Amino acid sequence: MKLPSFAAALLALALAAPAGAVTTLKIATLAPDGSGWMREMRAGAQAVKDRTQGRVEVKYFPGGVQGNSDAVLRKMRLGQLQGGAFSSSEIGPVVADAQIYSLPFQFNSQAELDAVRPQIDPKVRAAFEAKGLVLAGIAGGGFTYLMSTRPIRSRDDLRAGKVWFPQGDLIAQVTFETGGVQPIPLPLADVYTALSTGMVDTVGNTVSGAIAFQWHTRIKYVVDLPLTYVLGMLILDERPVDKLAAEDRAALLDELDKAFLRIDANNRKDNEAARSALARQGIAIEVPPAAERETWLAIGVEARRKLAERNAYSTSLESEIEALLVPARGGSD
Repeated sequence: MKLPSFAAALLALALAAPAGAVTTLKIATLAPDGSGWMREMRAGAQAVKDRTQGRVEVKYFPGGVQGNSDAVLRKMRLGQLQGGAFSSSEIGPVVADAQIYSLPFQFNSQAELDAVRPQIDPKVRAAFEAKGLVLAGIAGGGFTYLMSTRPIRSRDDLRAGKVWFPQGDLIAQVTFETGGVQPIPLPLADVYTALSTGMVDTVGNTVSGAIAFQWHTRIKYVVDLPLTYVLGMLILDERPVDKLAAEDRAALLDELDKAFLRIDANNRKDNEAARSALARQGIAIEVPPAAERETWLAIGVEARRKLAERNAYSTSLESEIEALLVPARGGSD
């Protein structure tokens, strides 16, 4: 029996594209639902779905429901998750060069980062590829600054304090210890309580992060010297990504990259606004004396040397950054 042309066409489509042929990428993140990060990541996920006509979907698990970074990485290896959003320090033990922008006292301004990233970002992506991972998005969170319940106008002031550092953050630990400070390791979620009880009196964060975590209700002073730079990275397991059709893979990576570029731009605006908000609240933002600044910059050089000895990052990549910073700082090659 001959089928009508319309019915025949439907049958051909059904045979060519089996029902349910959808690839779902499950991605974990600590970003809270409703945050600016999640809004843009969800917008990127919707754009991926639209461009692939539903063949690729991105499903996020926000708020740390999949566990900490170690748990997420383990689930990625097992195939239970296909990706995760990490800070550079969290993914650093897996891909050392993820931390290349976060070395202590390496950059003085956002303009310096903007000068080097176009040349260095592709090399950081290549470092992920060598580990079987895809760096699908990278967004700057801003510079971290020392913040305290008491004035910190010298290294001795800092040494006398109870200084927090993020548990497992090798760069922060080595930097403080190089400066003669014995920091107190705590998970990020415990810091507000520790500030409230006096367990710690000095912390490091971006100015927008201080407001987001309500630390601004406890601190009174900010040291206006960029300590390190925070980045967020969206990492995918290359195995499911490589299985996608070329067109779908391109759409996925393009839209996720665009989402993180939007996050980067939004974070810059948020940090500018947060700095003004802290000042209006009466928090003192104090520039350290020139001699103290030079002391800390020297500590940064020594800390980077120690980190290099522990293979925490690529010294060749650091040298490339230093060369790029010469003209960015008004010097000549």
